[in-house]
Amino acid sequence: MLRCRVDRSIHYWRTGSDFNFDFGVSFTDEYIEAGSAEYNYRTATRGGESPGLGVFIRHEGQVYHTYSCYARGRDMLNSAYHHMDLVPRGRDEDGLPYPMAWVRRQDEYGS
Repeated sequence: MLRCRVDRSIHYWRTGSDFNFDFGVSFTDEYIEAGSAEYNYRTATRGGESPGLGVFIRHEGQVYHTYSCYARGRDMLNSAYHHMDLVPRGRDEDGLPYPMAWVRRQDEYGS
């Protein structure tokens, strides 16, 4: 748990917990093959992790899920996308197997 300057608690989850699966942004290959994985209110078509954002509040001992967005719904929070959208080829996603297929974690890029 992190502490903010205004003494509010910020909770976060890491890889290895079940939270991403419960939140609907991580999927096993078995769930994908069975057609039982749902992402962004549709049947998920690939395994691994997908982007998502959730907002929660704890009030009087209860946790409430107040907002969530997936895939392109998070774009307004990433200013790099706004800059890429200004250039002639934008994100250059034509011909990719799915939107944002170009995104990689730092250790997934070739050397």
